[in-house]
Amino acid sequence: MNILVLRKYFKKDSPRWVILFIDMLIVLFCYYFSNFVINSFKGNFAIDLMVKKSIIISLAYYLSFLYHRTYRGIVRQTGFRDAWTIFKAVFAAWACLTLVSGLVRMNFPQGSPVSDFMRPSYAVLFTHAFFSTVCLVAARASYRTLYENFFFGGRQVENVLIFGAGNMGTITLNLLRNDTRRKVKVVAFADDNPNRIGKLINGYKIISMDSLTVEFVQKLKLDSIIIALDDNNKERLSRISSKIEPLPVKLKIMPTSAKLMNGKVATRQLRTLKIDDLLGREAIKLENPVVHEMMQGKVILVTGGAGSIGSELVRQISFTDFDRLVVVDQAESALYDLQQELRANCHKDVVFMVCNVRDRQSMDSLFQQHRPNIVFHAAAYKHVPLMEQNPYESILTNVWGSKNLADMADRYGVEKFVMVSTDKAVNPTNVMGATKRTAEIYVSALNKNSDTNFIVTRFGNVLGSNGSVIPLFEKQLKRGGPLTVTHQDITRYFMTIPEACQLVQEAAVMGQGGEIYVFDMGQPVRIMDLAIRMINLKGYRYPDDIAIEVTGLRPGEKIYEELLADNENTTRTHHEKIMVARVRTEELDVNKTRIERLCSQVVSQGADHSPMVLVELIKEIVPEYISKNSVFEKLDRHQVLE
Repeated sequence: MNILVLRKYFKKDSPRWVILFIDMLIVLFCYYFSNFVINSFKGNFAIDLMVKKSIIISLAYYLSFLYHRTYRGIVRQTGFRDAWTIFKAVFAAWACLTLVSGLVRMNFPQGSPVSDFMRPSYAVLFTHAFFSTVCLVAARASYRTLYENFFFGGRQVENVLIFGAGNMGTITLNLLRNDTRRKVKVVAFADDNPNRIGKLINGYKIISMDSLTVEFVQKLKLDSIIIALDDNNKERLSRISSKIEPLPVKLKIMPTSAKLMNGKVATRQLRTLKIDDLLGREAIKLENPVVHEMMQGKVILVTGGAGSIGSELVRQISFTDFDRLVVVDQAESALYDLQQELRANCHKDVVFMVCNVRDRQSMDSLFQQHRPNIVFHAAAYKHVPLMEQNPYESILTNVWGSKNLADMADRYGVEKFVMVSTDKAVNPTNVMGATKRTAEIYVSALNKNSDTNFIVTRFGNVLGSNGSVIPLFEKQLKRGGPLTVTHQDITRYFMTIPEACQLVQEAAVMGQGGEIYVFDMGQPVRIMDLAIRMINLKGYRYPDDIAIEVTGLRPGEKIYEELLADNENTTRTHHEKIMVARVRTEELDVNKTRIERLCSQVVSQGADHSPMVLVELIKEIVPEYISKNSVFEKLDRHQVLE
């Protein structure tokens, strides 16, 4: 109980007058001690005279402390600035007392009452100033040390190397030194700039990146390496991290100085390096003011609004000056969570509707009631293995649902309809990709004779989206592994959720109808390399701590994804990272009829819904669809025999 009371007392900030009172006691003690030291040697130590002079000494220091506000600092967080403030206050008091003593000596004879009272010895004043400075700083440092040991004494010291000897490196060092909640010991600096190697920064020698070896880490007993760069360039980050990842240390990163200036400047912003930091390319920025102009005063509909892409799209749109935002999803819980989030951050007209794009009557009622000007269609089934086992559900949502939305957009005069598609729609090898390609074909066919501009956006895997590989690896790492990879050489294109949503909005601005927009997402990422990097970023070693198991390609899965089909080419846009894919248009009307027949098949009660029949109908619409590792491969063999 006593310990709890003490902890509660130490955690409370002492009243300012208490600190000032203690400081004055220290000043008096140092004055008496200085008198004893100096005057004892002279043999004329007079207590009564010393007490008289202590009044003017106390008054001078009291006024100086009030002026410099030395008592305002939080004692348990004492740092260099507090010590500097104390030094200035003591120096000011010493200077004033020395000046007064000099004036008294010049104008009053020794032995007079004024001389006895206001003529302290120069030696005593100097000694007193020195002792006062030391004791005042030491008292605060002792309190801070006591506080840290009392609350955090059981914590193990973390040995840290800071990579980056620029401004952010210095800022990180100061933050770590002043953070009482973390027991961190900075042992070295490193940098990849050859002009800095061998120099000193705050007393630490700067070593080169080549010096970071397993032996070096073990010699210094390093626990973590903190990357502290001024700009966090993605390519540089990737290069540095690839050098550090094999080392037996945790890898962390500090935000840039600009972010620190904008927010909470604390080591809590120090975070583990995330995999999207290491895409090996700079994040694509699409800060087009025309996007905000397009949304102004418009009614906007987002389907699949509670999903990974849809919810981020809703968040970004919430910052624009729209008239009304209608968010549709059939996932009630996820939609509720998004509703609560936006209620706290957005006070505009946002309508949340639990309904399904497969319900044509419900969609008709929605369009009739809200009359949207812009539609972002992100609702879809996307998991390849599940859709391979459930082609009926895949067609019902990805094709029939998309057809419903597109038909309503055409009927109710929507200005722009943007469909979110996938790179799996290119030369599809699975049901999911084929249904998305079918939906692409339908909206392109509808665009020919409609006043609505139908636009398609196509991109690769989205980092961190529901069901993507990153969250899967995270769960497997928490279980202690192994991480599962379906093929040793499998690769994927990656982008972040914000990038994907920016593309969708940019497409709405640029699109005049009929285009398929694709991102230049750099080089594809090998999933095996991604798995190893994630293991290393968590502080584990591959294969010693966490293994990787190759499970074999799943039904419908490709080794390499594509952004363009063989018979497609691209044209550039005003943004160097955005291209328009040119697709075949000669059979759009024929395929539109086939898609309508397919949709009639899946919605009719007495029709044949067997997977083979449905997939065969899709293959008529998408002839480049060739199944892989699937029960539907025999349909392709049958076509070849014919």
